[in-house]
Amino acid sequence: MTQKKYQKNQQHINGTLLIQLAKAAIIQRLLPDEKKIVPDLSDPPPVWLKEKRGVFITLQKNGALRGCIGTLEPEKSLLESVQENACHAAFDDTRFSPVTLEELEDIQIEVNLLSVPEKLYYSDAQDLLARVVPFQDGVIVQKGYHRATFLPQVWEQLPDPESFLTQLCLKARLDAHAWQAGDLKVFIYQVQSFTENR
Repeated sequence: MTQKKYQKNQQHINGTLLIQLAKAAIIQRLLPDEKKIVPDLSDPPPVWLKEKRGVFITLQKNGALRGCIGTLEPEKSLLESVQENACHAAFDDTRFSPVTLEELEDIQIEVNLLSVPEKLYYSDAQDLLARVVPFQDGVIVQKGYHRATFLPQVWEQLPDPESFLTQLCLKARLDAHAWQAGDLKVFIYQVQSFTENR
């Protein structure tokens, strides 16, 4: 398990356990008749698993995206969020067919824990570009019912802030230059990321 630090202030989290929980949830969906699969948890379970956190689960297969779904807001406990979003990423991402048992051994799991999104106040397009921090900030854009996010990892593919914001607006099904209009709601957050070793 490797941890990539996008978040400024880290707290001790057992990333290996989170990955085990995510994988166990996927296997349980694939083998529903098997005895319930649960990683070893202390009794009582660690307090931090009860914390409410936004969570994104990313699945990679041979270096290519295989599924990515999560929740931006801290609505459920970390335990529930990891398990539920792991299954959503594996089976409910409409960009991909559901994960099969045969390919699971080739899939790498990444667990991303989000800080609470904060509204970013800016005056114009140039001010927005200056306030968004590449490789640190996850970004949410919102206008009406249109909303989308890029995790901080996306900066690795789109390091230019203008391209980053343009592609994020397109993901939200907005005009590519909507971020330049000044009426877009923008939120930022950081992540604590754990990746399964392969």
